[in-house]
Amino acid sequence: MTIQQAQQQVDEWITTTGVRYFGELTNLGILMEEVGELSRLMVRTYGEQSFKESDKSNSLDDEMADVLWVLICLANQTGVDLTSALQKNFEKKNQRDSHRHKDNEKLK
Repeated sequence: MTIQQAQQQVDEWITTTGVRYFGELTNLGILMEEVGELSRLMVRTYGEQSFKESDKSNSLDDEMADVLWVLICLANQTGVDLTSALQKNFEKKNQRDSHRHKDNEKLK
């Protein structure tokens, strides 16, 4: 599935099964919640915190997909073509950061 196809499929699901998009600010809040859930799982999986019983059934792939879903919703609502935006972001990073990380002593 391409990013463009994902944007189309999310839009189709929202406008049929989901009835309509939540407002942009509501979706921004939901995105923050989903990022928090992903953070909790990452900290418990790769950090020092132990798992709570309620966290054990969560999976990284599902939490990341939740974040991506809401991000796609926000992109659809605000008219952002994520494929184009990501391509432009690569160009920006390639120009701005072409030597930054290679020259970073902390990464060697």
